[in-house]
Amino acid sequence: MTGRIRKMFPGGNTSEGFYSYYPFLLDKGTNRTFVIKGGPGVGKSTLMKKVGKKMVEQGYDVEFHYCSSDSNSVDGIAIEQLGIVMVDGTAPHIIDPQYPGGLDEIINLGEFWDLDNMQNNREKIISCTKQVSRCFARAYSYLKAARFIADNISAVYQMSMNYVGVNRIAGIFQDILNDTYHKGRIGKERHLFSCAYTPEGFIDHTDSILQDSVKVYYIEGWMGTGKTTLMSKIAASAIEKGLDVEIYHTPLIPSKIGTIFIKDLNMALTTSKSFKNRHEEAIDLNQFLNRKVIEAYKEVIEKDNALLTELISMGISNIRQAKAEHDVLENYYIPNMNFAAADDKSEEILKRVLNLAERNMSTVSGRHH
Repeated sequence: MTGRIRKMFPGGNTSEGFYSYYPFLLDKGTNRTFVIKGGPGVGKSTLMKKVGKKMVEQGYDVEFHYCSSDSNSVDGIAIEQLGIVMVDGTAPHIIDPQYPGGLDEIINLGEFWDLDNMQNNREKIISCTKQVSRCFARAYSYLKAARFIADNISAVYQMSMNYVGVNRIAGIFQDILNDTYHKGRIGKERHLFSCAYTPEGFIDHTDSILQDSVKVYYIEGWMGTGKTTLMSKIAASAIEKGLDVEIYHTPLIPSKIGTIFIKDLNMALTTSKSFKNRHEEAIDLNQFLNRKVIEAYKEVIEKDNALLTELISMGISNIRQAKAEHDVLENYYIPNMNFAAADDKSEEILKRVLNLAERNMSTVSGRHH
């Protein structure tokens, strides 16, 4: 039986710049963490995908943590059943081993470069790298401006909102949570992104994350209607009762929440449009809005929404330009890479992971006897 693949983003391009939740990926490396180093195009993502897909074939569930700056590349994989994590340790998420040798190790694909030849492109590499940084700086400026507009829109809905109704809904979920209580334990919370602004546009992996969830509650509501407040309350209550919760944040404003998944109850609440027509129940927070107040600001809201869309579009356009510059940068590395040696290294790592899996199976089998 093949394992399941769950897709997510450990970091995102946001109004606060590049925002990282990488520690919550690394936490899964309880037995071994491979930190992979090396420049653009040297095969870091290819190595991780190869190992991840092989372990899925072996029947293990694998998390594929995609890169928000290149949605076809992975920044990490996690095989939770084995406690194994592989992660890209290069900028902008520079990661070094926390317990070198004991738990973590560095895989340096840069050792397979022809450094003498690369020196010939030294100035071009520096120039191209700086151009990538400038593109991201512009992207983050547009997303920051978009956030101010989003705050303006939220303010209108907030002053039109009756939050007593939202609190009542939170109370209903409180009753559901009361049926499950792990005494003497505080639940674990895990923070990641389920969606991201990428060179390919807005990408949402929520359907992959919630593929096993039996009960999905879809939350409808404009900005400022209390979606994050509602999910924060439910998540906090679940954690207090000893339940583990995955919390997935929104890409524009990373403090906002788009989805929570309470694993112990196999239950989720989400604002993801992919569940608009397939859910256990829909919760419409717009029902608590004072429509008369909203009507008075209709024209302002329409203009702000158009501006918000344009600013996010400009941000994504610059992320796309950064990817194009990064592709140029790869061209200075790829011709000077010994991929045959790198492939040998990836085969060696794959064998080690498979050996760890075998030892894990032997240990589990021994416990059952």
